[in-house]
Amino acid sequence: MDQSLPIADLTVLVIYMAGIVGIGLWAARKSQTSEGFMLAGRSLPSWAIALSLFSTGLSSIGFLAVPGKTFGSNWNLIVFYLALPISAFVAARFFVPFYRHTGSISAYEHLESRFGGWARTFAVFSYLGIQVARVGSITLLVGWSLSALTGWDIEWIIVCSGTIVTLYTLVGGIEAVVWTDVVQSIVLSLGAVLIVVLLLVNMPGGVSAGFERALEQGKFSLGGFQPDFTTATVWVTLLYSLSINTRFLGVDQVAVQRYLTARSDREASRSVWMNALIAVPMFTLFCLIGTLLFAFYAGQPDRLASVILSAAADTGIAESALVHADYGDKVLPHFIVQELPTGITGLLIAAIFAAAMSSIDSSLNSSATLVREDIYRRYFNPAPSEQQSMRVLRGSTVVWGILGTATALLLLPVKSILDASFLLEGMFSGGLLGLFLLGIISRKASSPIAVISLVLGMLVIVWMTLPNLFTDEQLGFLRSPFHANMIVSCGSLTVVLVGLVISHFKSVTEVAD
Repeated sequence: MDQSLPIADLTVLVIYMAGIVGIGLWAARKSQTSEGFMLAGRSLPSWAIALSLFSTGLSSIGFLAVPGKTFGSNWNLIVFYLALPISAFVAARFFVPFYRHTGSISAYEHLESRFGGWARTFAVFSYLGIQVARVGSITLLVGWSLSALTGWDIEWIIVCSGTIVTLYTLVGGIEAVVWTDVVQSIVLSLGAVLIVVLLLVNMPGGVSAGFERALEQGKFSLGGFQPDFTTATVWVTLLYSLSINTRFLGVDQVAVQRYLTARSDREASRSVWMNALIAVPMFTLFCLIGTLLFAFYAGQPDRLASVILSAAADTGIAESALVHADYGDKVLPHFIVQELPTGITGLLIAAIFAAAMSSIDSSLNSSATLVREDIYRRYFNPAPSEQQSMRVLRGSTVVWGILGTATALLLLPVKSILDASFLLEGMFSGGLLGLFLLGIISRKASSPIAVISLVLGMLVIVWMTLPNLFTDEQLGFLRSPFHANMIVSCGSLTVVLVGLVISHFKSVTEVAD
């Protein structure tokens, strides 16, 4: 799509970006020490932490890919978000008090006392792998959307986006991250509401006709309720939600750092519940956007043709694209640039930027914190000076910013960024969550038992991640039958069950002796 951004839209975007960088510079006053850079003086209110958690969890994956997914399929994804309060209860009841009372900034330091140094190191590198994949996926998605909206080169957008986020995170630390997240959560929420209103007002044939088109195609279906774990049934999505959201709210450094920035234990727990109360209706809104987009274009499929032509050189598949998930991520940007008036387009471009930056900045800051706490202090300098700590924190922020941007460039050939993100997160999350749960559930699980359990769990993850590993007809029976979203659940469950079984037999043997 060859186009230039109107001056009014460009002005809105520039003003927004300048404001975000300005917040980073303002926050720099509290980020001159390592404590301020990582914890913001432990002085943040619960509502700000909640909005930061919400915007971090949303990201551009939620703003663009969730509507894209419901556009191409149904409302199965809403099950993921409806289960969030369950994970919020677990986090507020058990994890928040635990982290607030350990006195450690790192979410993974206690694993060393529980299982040994190897467990802490494994958790840290698993987490860093998750963050690189996440930053890459989000940066790529914002590159896709802004390229469609502006006609700018996608590689240039990716590099510039990564540079801007790295800059204000580098200067302002977690204080800048949280307060920019507050602003960005408001902008992207207003953007989502505006899109819904515009879709309803401009729906071909009226709102009732649009909903009829969506209902006829089963767009409001939650998916199957049958006990089938090979497709995206309700149960598969539910298990994936409980695994991912419990990992995020319970063992993710991003969330743990937010808890530690709170003024009190009560404020920290409240932020978890406020996040859930904000996230559930907002994610429902994003699912609705995808369905409304389907209804909008189902009534006039010719208006979607340019999306298809830009994705595949075939002039006759505009209508089939209405049920083709591969094009879903591109539909919302197409709607914004083709259907919205000048000025409003600029606001929504700013919302897309907001959605991306609110997650990327959190990943960069938390990754830098872990490098300082779990790598530099653990292996190189247990008692670094303030100057040394700040050098490590700021240097790590830059390094992870570069790695995330490079990952986005490598992911350019990917068709569905939501599926890719779920797959990558599942690969790195299964072993990490399983190790944490084993340590909490079983006090009898020793370090050797944890090693065996983790190895077997990781083998299950590899088996499920590489569905084409066994392509020969003689080995086809070894191929995983499970849906990709089951990776994290199966991996975690394997680690926990193997650990419990071995611990039980060990106890029985010791008693018999």
